[in-house]
Amino acid sequence: MTFFLWSAGLVLALIWFWSLLGAALGMPKVPEITRPQWDRNPVTPGGNPRVTVVVPARNEEETIEASLLRLLALDYDNYEIIAVNDRSNDRTATIMDRVAATPQAHGRLKVIHVDTLPSGWLGKTHAMWTAARQGSGEWILFTDADVLFRPDAVRRALAYAEAEPADHVVLFPSMIMKNIGERMMIAFFQALFVFGHRPWRVADPETDDHMGVGAFNLIRRRVYEEVGTYQALRYEVLDDMKLGKVVKNAGHAQRNVFGRDLVSIHWAKGALGIVRNLTKNFFAIMSFQWPRTIASCFMLAFLNLMPFAGLWLAHGWARVPYLIAVLSIFLIYWGMSSRSAIPAYYFFLHPISSTLFVYTLFRSMVVTLWQGGVVWRGTKYPLEELRRGLV
Repeated sequence: MTFFLWSAGLVLALIWFWSLLGAALGMPKVPEITRPQWDRNPVTPGGNPRVTVVVPARNEEETIEASLLRLLALDYDNYEIIAVNDRSNDRTATIMDRVAATPQAHGRLKVIHVDTLPSGWLGKTHAMWTAARQGSGEWILFTDADVLFRPDAVRRALAYAEAEPADHVVLFPSMIMKNIGERMMIAFFQALFVFGHRPWRVADPETDDHMGVGAFNLIRRRVYEEVGTYQALRYEVLDDMKLGKVVKNAGHAQRNVFGRDLVSIHWAKGALGIVRNLTKNFFAIMSFQWPRTIASCFMLAFLNLMPFAGLWLAHGWARVPYLIAVLSIFLIYWGMSSRSAIPAYYFFLHPISSTLFVYTLFRSMVVTLWQGGVVWRGTKYPLEELRRGLV
């Protein structure tokens, strides 16, 4: 038992300290585009490039109006919005048409109604592909129907993209959090994000690290078409991340940036709302492989719960590596608190949020296998087809 505790402690200390060191050195390299230098229009020979903003929506009656009105208030002068009503059975279509009929939307907003979903497509990827085909922008911005934009968001992102130059820009959204459970889960998600995705390495063409965020995926049209458009990702549950993957694998310049409140989103209602939202995605992250999922559950529990358990189980000097691991986790929380509205003391809820995330991963596997696929916004997508559609 003593040997196991020593060995486990040393492994955990090494893993978490190495993650902390990578984040401390790497995160400052990720640009912050709310800085004054990006408060300008993009510098291009032909003037401000045209942007097509794509907004897919299915049963989004609670959020779609605010989202579209915010987009119509952008301070950029050369853009269009193509919103797609994807077979909604609530008031989404009516609200979209009403917004499109306002003087503010004239010549700026186009609404497309999709009544039937072709076979071999997810509803969201089909909606985005349909909208992008009808757009005229040199750049395409894929976003979601519950995202709130600040007026200068697109202008700043384009100024950065053209200055780099970049082919694909991912702007991390600011999370709107309304209770302790939401903050606890988002805090853990941020720590996991630093641990697993290493955003500071995305810009390095020599690495496999890539990024994509549903709230803000800005891509040059020629690059989007070169990687096969969303037709190449037509059955991908993780369409946002996989777009980033195919762009990076094709050798194009990918960048991710922070923007504080340039783009905001209320991800889910409460901790259990986040669990429900992630149930659709987590088994897909594991490529729908149950052995890999079970192993990941054990690994996630070991990495996140054992540092705290080791402080109680180990004795004497054997506690030192666990203390290093726990302190490293706290410092990651502290570092991320400077970029979000979550105080560092949410670190003390890390064991609870870790347990909920392990449960979510296991639940995602069980629910998907039980259903024989993923049920997403009222449409069932068979598991075998999802596996064949993986990129």
